[in-house]
Amino acid sequence: QLQASGGGLVQAGGSLRLSCVASGGTFFSTNAMAWYRQAPGKQRGLVAFITLPGSTTYADSVKGRFTISRDNALKTVYLQMISLQPEDTAVYYCNTFPANRAGAYWGQGTQVTVSS
Repeated sequence: QLQASGGGLVQAGGSLRLSCVASGGTFFSTNAMAWYRQAPGKQRGLVAFITLPGSTTYADSVKGRFTISRDNALKTVYLQMISLQPEDTAVYYCNTFPANRAGAYWGQGTQVTVSS
């Protein structure tokens, strides 16, 4: 199970730190992990992913503003977001990369709303 938290309402230019705790199974310790987001009326898309050794990749739209990290001992993946913009408004989810590997499945996500 994947439990995301840390979302909220912020003004443009603000910051948030999302956390996602994995429980059950072995998918966290055997896979890259990622953050995805889904804005209203749009498909869910990849925001960033981090491999087991810690290499990171970001969507162009968030490069330089978002930082993904993971704590393998705590089975937790983080997303530090700065300089948030209204277009970052979405429900944010974590999952393996690619998604749903080794028994992982989508959780409820956490809502991020950025006001202008």
